[in-house]
Amino acid sequence: MSRFIYKIAPSSLWQEAEAAGRFTGAPIDLADGYIHFSTASQVKETAARYFAGLDDLVLVAVDETKLGPELKYEVSRGGDLFPHLYAEFTLDVVAWVKPLPLDADGNHVFPPLEAE
Repeated sequence: MSRFIYKIAPSSLWQEAEAAGRFTGAPIDLADGYIHFSTASQVKETAARYFAGLDDLVLVAVDETKLGPELKYEVSRGGDLFPHLYAEFTLDVVAWVKPLPLDADGNHVFPPLEAE
């Protein structure tokens, strides 16, 4: 299993997190009571389903081994287990942040992901 899980976020929201030194969640995370993540095998479908056509996004790779017991894998879309974090996180758990641009066809262009 990969040690990285992924968060897609608007660049402006991530800039706020960088300024604060922690990520408290996107509006959907705050409404649901946990921060939504995807694994490497799930994140492309997440982007297509929930961020279709949106640019100015970043992909954040988080080291799940640093998150502690607040990270739970729970059944979600299609019966898959998705990582949900029931806490905010500080940026020291972030492995990298990369832009998530759109190609000419409007599809997100992903960097290489661990365990894909």
